[in-house]
Amino acid sequence: MAEETNTKTKRELALERLKTRYPDREYADDEALFGQINDDYADYDRQIGGYKERESQMANMFASDPRSARFLTDWRNGGDPVVLLVRQFGSDIKDVLEDPEKLDAIAEANKEYVERVAKAKELDEEYKKNVQQSLAEMEAYQQDKGLTDEQIDDAFVHLKEIANNVIMGKFTADMLDMAFKAINHDADVAVAGEDGEVRGRNAKIEEKMRKRGKGDGVAALDGSNNVSREAPAEKDMGALNNFGPSMTSIWDRGGMNRKR
Repeated sequence: MAEETNTKTKRELALERLKTRYPDREYADDEALFGQINDDYADYDRQIGGYKERESQMANMFASDPRSARFLTDWRNGGDPVVLLVRQFGSDIKDVLEDPEKLDAIAEANKEYVERVAKAKELDEEYKKNVQQSLAEMEAYQQDKGLTDEQIDDAFVHLKEIANNVIMGKFTADMLDMAFKAINHDADVAVAGEDGEVRGRNAKIEEKMRKRGKGDGVAALDGSNNVSREAPAEKDMGALNNFGPSMTSIWDRGGMNRKR
């Protein structure tokens, strides 16, 4: 009996490749899947366009002076660039260095070189200082949040991917979502705090009203005339208690007694 083999579909193969490249992303439907494929193709086109442009510039340089191609090839293979310049260009190098009309250009080029080297050293020192401070902050953050080394490493990989995309001029929807969430975070927290404060005040008011309803000694108000719902307790008037509330005065009651 021939051994059966499971053949994966093209869609499954594409999903596997995307999952390998973007392990933290989900592709729930074809819209998300083909959207990512389209973004990758656009990125490939930009990269290939850049490669072709640089290759064209190199080809034009080599065509204008074949010695430049030999110089770069020997340099790439480990040759000393100064020796190779003399070897390929001979006395032309000496003539340029001694040409009075070239002195200003050579001095400017040397100045740019010195500044570039100095800037590179400055950036290198700044990088080392920032890295030490960043590692200390990341360690404190990890301990505060209770994160594992693997989780921190995953976060660094994600940040590195974002930084590389920015350097390459690539901005995705995920990057924009993250940026807007960061920008709106303080405002969202403030709104949530205000909502919580209002709910707290309302809860206190409702609690006071509930206690009054149970009888806390304060008359409950009803209607626009603020009339008490409960009649006040009658005061003990002694002998006058015999006169009912329907009588307007004791003389009215007394008059009635006389008629009898």
